Amino acid sequence: MSADARVPESSSTGIQELFRQIGVLREGHFLLTSGLHSPVYWEKFRVLQHPNHTGSLCAMIASRFRALKPAVVVGPTTGGIIVAFETARQLGVRGIFAEKEGNSRVLRRDFAISPGERVLVVDDVLTTGKSVVETLDAVRSVGGDVVGIGVLVDRSESPPSLGAELFSCLRAPAVTYTPDRCPLCARGVPLVKPGSS
Repeated sequence: MSADARVPESSSTGIQELFRQIGVLREGHFLLTSGLHSPVYWEKFRVLQHPNHTGSLCAMIASRFRALKPAVVVGPTTGGIIVAFETARQLGVRGIFAEKEGNSRVLRRDFAISPGERVLVVDDVLTTGKSVVETLDAVRSVGGDVVGIGVLVDRSESPPSLGAELFSCLRAPAVTYTPDRCPLCARGVPLVKPGSS
């Protein structure tokens, strides 16, 4: 399997139904963190507020990468902290996070990764991959060996080259528009900026 292979998701119908039941998926006209516009928004914290649901999803990630023996799980702030902690708990390893610093992410709070240490990078939702790429850069800058990437939802139309296997609990490609080509803007649908980063 190539380093950038996408692992087929399991139980996607059940996960979609769960997300519908707890109100994760919203419809309207949304400004995403990436600056793109979308008619749908995944309110990830609607699932992350439920430890049992989050635990079940993180168990899928932990199960997929357990054989690769990661020693630490790293996620980007904010939702990635929860995913990293729960995945690490299930793997019995450390869980840490990378914080924003300018246009990149760094490890702070005395978090450390030893050169060659096996690292699993996780996040809640992957759309453009920016947070994941920044986290990968932070890990690799200190010599971490990335053994895989796990996300709860992969919304990317075409994921960026990440240099490691990507696993998602659910694959749900996003419909996105640049602001200058957004049909919702053209129709005058009010733009909402949900959440915060």
